[in-house]
Amino acid sequence: MTNPVKVSVKNLAKSFATPTGTVEVIRDLTFDVFEGELVSIVGPSGVGKTTLLRCLSGLDTLSRGEARLDDRLIDGPPNELALVFQDYSRSLMPWLTVRKNVELPLRHLGLSAEERHARSDEALAAVGLAQAAQKYPWQLSGGMQQRVAIARAVAYRPEVLIMDEPFASVDAQTRFELEDLCLRIRDEYRMTVMVVTHDIDEAVYLSDRIVVIGKKPAEVMSIVDVPLAFPRDQIRTRADVSFGELRGHVLELIQAAH
Repeated sequence: MTNPVKVSVKNLAKSFATPTGTVEVIRDLTFDVFEGELVSIVGPSGVGKTTLLRCLSGLDTLSRGEARLDDRLIDGPPNELALVFQDYSRSLMPWLTVRKNVELPLRHLGLSAEERHARSDEALAAVGLAQAAQKYPWQLSGGMQQRVAIARAVAYRPEVLIMDEPFASVDAQTRFELEDLCLRIRDEYRMTVMVVTHDIDEAVYLSDRIVVIGKKPAEVMSIVDVPLAFPRDQIRTRADVSFGELRGHVLELIQAAH
């Protein structure tokens, strides 16, 4: 049985005004994300992937079309949605402890101090940073700082988690660890997750489906099912013949999308 649609995008278009006229970045995007899915969005650099996420998160208004969350029109940042950005160093407050960084968005939920502490402790434990609550972000490695950013999103307990190139600024081994963390968080908290990534291997490893966008203005070129078994494993999954075939197929689609 197919899960209900969680995020629906229909004929989404986005243009920006410039001193010389209007630039159309996205022309006509249509796709659905089902509840509990992890969907990656890939495409050539500069095609509008981050702009799409900003539209879906309510940070940018649409020029045409619509985006819906649980069939409710997204016309501002939804309370049920959280964002994790690539640049963790700019999203964390260096003068706040790790715990206070995680608790920051919880202040808008009307929770007591005890409830905020409990949520932050649970989220930090979920990302393997239970012992770092009283440290400051600048005392942590890059990978640990990104874990803090993920913990902050988890503590908010969103229904939809959107991640924009979340692992691009860390080394390869840390990237593998964060990919597995992402899958574990998705399952444990039953979130719907959307990830923008330039890394094709990462998209195949993480995803239930991959949305390939291309051309300028951007359009959906293809939606690729990823039928690899769960749970995924960094060694066995990547050694699977099907993994290599899917990787090659997505790469061909992205090259054609230029």
